[in-house]
Amino acid sequence: MKDIKFPVNFQFKIGTLANDFIATDATGKIVAYVRQKMFKLKEDIEIYSDESRTKINYSIKADKWLDFSAAYAFYDERNQGFGKIARKGWRSIWKAQYEIIDQHNQLQYNVNEENGWVKVLDSILGQIPILSFFTGYLFNPSYLVTDIRGKAIVRLKKSPSFFGRNFELSKVGEMDADDDDRIMLGLMMMILLERNRG
Repeated sequence: MKDIKFPVNFQFKIGTLANDFIATDATGKIVAYVRQKMFKLKEDIEIYSDESRTKINYSIKADKWLDFSAAYAFYDERNQGFGKIARKGWRSIWKAQYEIIDQHNQLQYNVNEENGWVKVLDSILGQIPILSFFTGYLFNPSYLVTDIRGKAIVRLKKSPSFFGRNFELSKVGEMDADDDDRIMLGLMMMILLERNRG
């Protein structure tokens, strides 16, 4: 996923049984087609170059069975691991927090939900039958990726929608050329875990 033109849009497909979405850059070019394998006890995600699904560029695999604090490892087309994203367990109850780890198992980036109240209000109103229909339009979480010095790199924000799930990834700082794949894959995995909110 080199030379990506920001912003990048993640658009979930409506009406399919699979949990899948298309990522397109600012020019409309398909950057990736992401598909989550169904009925797996451990998360297994495949990232294709396009919707034809002829070439797998990356895969993401969970290190544990369905678990609140699982880590999700990134693999390239040669099945070589090059990092992972991990949810920060109980800290994510109030607002989502993740860590992106490099191939040497060192913390490289933090992903933090910017406003925890969005999650709280979405959870409360989502339980009310009529109001739950509007939560997808009213409550739109955003997530900021920062490096270990706290410098902002990219922001992922859910767009208002009643039925679909659309996210926009915008660049707010500079990232190392070697890290763009790790950041993109980390955020792709995160929205598969967080997508049912809002």
